[in-house]
Amino acid sequence: MTATARVDRAAGNVDNQLFRALAVLRLVTLVFAVGINAVRIDDFDRPAGAVGVIATMAAWSALVTWLYAVPARRGPLLLGADLLVTLALLRTTPFVATDAMMAEHVSTLTSYWVCVPVLAWAVWWGIRGGVAAAVVVSVADVTMRPVVTASTIGNVFLLVLAGLTVGYVATTLRTSAQRRADAERRVAAVRERERLARAVHDGVLQVLGLMQRRGAEHGGDLADLGRLAGEQESALRGLIQTSVDPAPVRGQLDLVAALASLGTPMVTVATPGGPVALPADFVETVVAVVRACLANVETHVGPDAPAWVLLEGASDGVTVSVRDEGPGIADGRLDAAAASGRMGVARSIRGRVADLGGRADLRTSPGQGTEWEFTIPLPRGGRGRRRTDERAGD
Repeated sequence: MTATARVDRAAGNVDNQLFRALAVLRLVTLVFAVGINAVRIDDFDRPAGAVGVIATMAAWSALVTWLYAVPARRGPLLLGADLLVTLALLRTTPFVATDAMMAEHVSTLTSYWVCVPVLAWAVWWGIRGGVAAAVVVSVADVTMRPVVTASTIGNVFLLVLAGLTVGYVATTLRTSAQRRADAERRVAAVRERERLARAVHDGVLQVLGLMQRRGAEHGGDLADLGRLAGEQESALRGLIQTSVDPAPVRGQLDLVAALASLGTPMVTVATPGGPVALPADFVETVVAVVRACLANVETHVGPDAPAWVLLEGASDGVTVSVRDEGPGIADGRLDAAAASGRMGVARSIRGRVADLGGRADLRTSPGQGTEWEFTIPLPRGGRGRRRTDERAGD
């Protein structure tokens, strides 16, 4: 079952529970209507007509309850039919009741039974649906009475309030169920990733690592085989890191997965165990900075030079470091490159980090390698800033 299907199923379960509750409410209000009309049956102008209306209410209640029981049958057509039948039965009251009964503002034939389709609309369409159905039923009730009393206004208010409240509650329950299902899926995905990582690390990755070392030791064709094994080891590590990660929130990316994708046989990426979801433009900018540093390693140290990328997270920001074991950067070299118009480091690295509100620290000395450390605060309000990409290289 896909993630979307699980979330939809959670929302469907909420709808099923609510429509079961409406079925019970429909039965209770029907029994009440039968009882109150049985007591005053002799007062009606047309008792036989009143009995016919009550029988129709009972038949429709049985039919519509059966139809609502199957989720596939629920929809605008059935909800509309439910409301129209209810309105028709409600409007029969003046034809079977006496003028005196109508003037005294007696309860309609349908009584509280009319509230059930209103609540069904509220469950299906939320607050707007509940209020809209309540207004339609209220108008049908008020316009058939010779006078409008305080009791009439009170009934209208209660019906609108019921539609509004049930609509809000239904929407909230549905959203909560979806979020819970999504959270459970994310937890299950993290556990599966950890289980898969342990299993692969204990077997496949160790074998691939051994092949890489032995191939490099023996040279020749075995060296090529070892190199391929190293590439597959790196790809498999990235797959473990990203393939079963929970889907990020819309507009966000996982910084851990994004940096892990930069790993190669010569680039080792160390990250926290779990995902770090951040705004997409923030993640893309950080990855661009790291990619620019790795491009400099490949250009100035060599394509076979090892490099290390480390990500550390905190509550207020992230720290990313990129280190190599090359010859280092001589004093004044970056200033000379900038003076000659070569702005790779200034723009691709320091410029991007500055745009994120962070700090770029360079530690280097001749023969001791180079280490960049970027301390970047988390974006405020969930929004990061991004520069236009420039080519890497100093």
